[in-house]
Amino acid sequence: MTTVLLTGGTGLVGSRLLPRLLDAGIACRALVRPGKELPAGVTAVEGDMLDPDSLGTAVQGASAIVHLAAVLRTPDPDEIWKVNLEGTRNLIAAAQANAPEARFIMASTGLVYGHDLPRPAQESDPANAEMPYPASKLAAEKALQQSGLTWSILRLGFVYGDGDGHLQSAPGLLAGWNWHPAQRMSLVHHRDIATAVQLALTGITDSHIVNIVDEAPMSVYEIAELVDASYQPSAEPLINPWMGQLDGALARSLGYQPTVPTAYQASREGTL
Repeated sequence: MTTVLLTGGTGLVGSRLLPRLLDAGIACRALVRPGKELPAGVTAVEGDMLDPDSLGTAVQGASAIVHLAAVLRTPDPDEIWKVNLEGTRNLIAAAQANAPEARFIMASTGLVYGHDLPRPAQESDPANAEMPYPASKLAAEKALQQSGLTWSILRLGFVYGDGDGHLQSAPGLLAGWNWHPAQRMSLVHHRDIATAVQLALTGITDSHIVNIVDEAPMSVYEIAELVDASYQPSAEPLINPWMGQLDGALARSLGYQPTVPTAYQASREGTL
């Protein structure tokens, strides 16, 4: 039986992924800090990404590691780099020493791509992120690729669904960044993060960086309409029309098929 160690199991993505992995019959353990609760059936292993001594026991015996733990929205860039890069390096070292045969699957972000591409971002396109979160994730990607482990990297679109409030927060967030209302953004529902992770556990994404998105990028204006938020309309031309969009062709070629192809379907199902 596959035994998966998951980091970030109490976070936005991990708390929704763990029950789906359990439902798929996958034995799960999760690295957690003391006092954190996990779904029934998940084995808790107390530890911390920044405490290397705690990671050896966590990874030992795992056939796969699904690495989700990350810091995103904090005003402290040092904390972002420390957790996202140094924490990942610690986990890689623990795997090298205690579980060298384990498959290491890391969640990353489509924010690593440049903003001036001539089409939706493909995995082979330049990744030149400058902001702390995507830059630290990109550095962690490179550390994993150079580790000698069996790896795959899932670059996620804008994650939403299962009542997490993330899509509902997007109009306010993007208005603060002065995004054009016609700017389109690639999305992925929590259900299909599970779809992608289960595919990666089979080994089909080994040695690949893969964009994971749904089938219908949405404009900021459409998202605002969907979540009953307001957004200032504009007929001004778009400066970078492909910014925020990821090409999902590689994932499709590897067998990934989203079960929630559009946010409109999620809305109809009541799973926004």
